This record gives sequence, C-alpha cells and structure tokens, in this order.
Amino acid sequence: MRHYSIIYITFFVALLCAIFPLPIFLNAFRPDWMILIIFYWVLATPQRIGIVHAFFIGLILDILLGSMLGMHALLFSLLAYFVCVDFQRIRYFTLVQTTLLIGIAALCIKLSLYWIASTQQDILLHKSYFWSIFSSMLIWPWFFLFLRMVRIRFKVL
Repeated sequence: MRHYSIIYITFFVALLCAIFPLPIFLNAFRPDWMILIIFYWVLATPQRIGIVHAFFIGLILDILLGSMLGMHALLFSLLAYFVCVDFQRIRYFTLVQTTLLIGIAALCIKLSLYWIASTQQDILLHKSYFWSIFSSMLIWPWFFLFLRMVRIRFKVL
C-alpha cells in the first residue's frame, strides 16, 4: 500500500498544479502536468498504474476543470493504453526521444480536446493554446529525473 500512496500523492500534487491559479499571461505556458505524470507512472510501473487509473484521474480532472465529463478520461486512458502497449520499447528511448514523444502525445491530446470541445460549442483556436506543449517538453527531463529519484528513494516498484 505504501507504493500506491506515493503514486497517489504525486497524482494529487499534479492535480493541484493543474488547477492552481496563475496570472493570465502565464496560464498559456502551464505544463500539462497530468499528461506528464500519467506517462511517467505508466512507463515506470505498468503493472501498478494503467488505463483504469488514467481514466479515473481524467474524470477527477474533468470535474475540477468543469469540462465535459469524460473528455480527459478518454484521452488519458488512450495515452495510458499506448504507453502500456509499448512500455518496453519506450524504456530504451533516450531522454530526448521521450521528450519528443511527450510533445507528440501532448499535441494529440490538445488537438483532441479542441475537437471535442468544438463539437459542443463554437470556440476560437488561438496559437497560445499550444504553448503548454512546449513548456511540457521543456520540463519533462527534469520532471522525469525528479520522479525517478522519488521512485528510487521510496522504493516504488
């Protein structure tokens, strides 16, 4: 149970970071914390964290953000599925390759979120919508190394 508590604490902190209020000019640069945390834990411990966890984290994020229920849950489940399927191959990627993979995953999720939201209402797509992808890619190497240190320190297997 101790292993799960460390993982759930990191999920909770990522949820807080996702909803923490920022100034308007910085809000566009907010990294996609949930994409990063789901990607890491599914990659590091696919036997513990998988599609079901990603689905429920997505539902919680949908409730917290007030978005259409199931929107993030579906996309996070798909992300977890693709990482679970290829986790053995992705583990051998370099940090630069995983950073690019994070960027591709974040881009696909952002485009899908826009597409789903645009089916419900007319919304305008601004170029600032995609800045969070670059900040997520910029943060990923340090985020990965920090979570690896946490995983080793608390012996999460």
